[in-house]
Amino acid sequence: MAFHALPRPSPVRKRFWVETVLGGLSALLFLVTLLWRDWIEIVFGFDPDAGSGAVEWLIVAVTALVAVLCTLGARIEWRRTHPATASTAR
Repeated sequence: MAFHALPRPSPVRKRFWVETVLGGLSALLFLVTLLWRDWIEIVFGFDPDAGSGAVEWLIVAVTALVAVLCTLGARIEWRRTHPATASTAR
């Protein structure tokens, strides 16, 4: 029985970690805004949209988009450094 060393994948770039952290923070902010809509008024002490909720829905949309884009970017970066190996066993 012979053991063959597997090729070591190259380390991921800093970009992967930035996208991962930014995507996670955006997802967290998305959930907080979706579940607790008046956090802006409580934290900052003013109502930017005069109670209409438009700013909150804008934050929900933007943070969801940023989270999706960062997730896709991190996935692309991960796959760049860890390509799928083809199985040759038959």
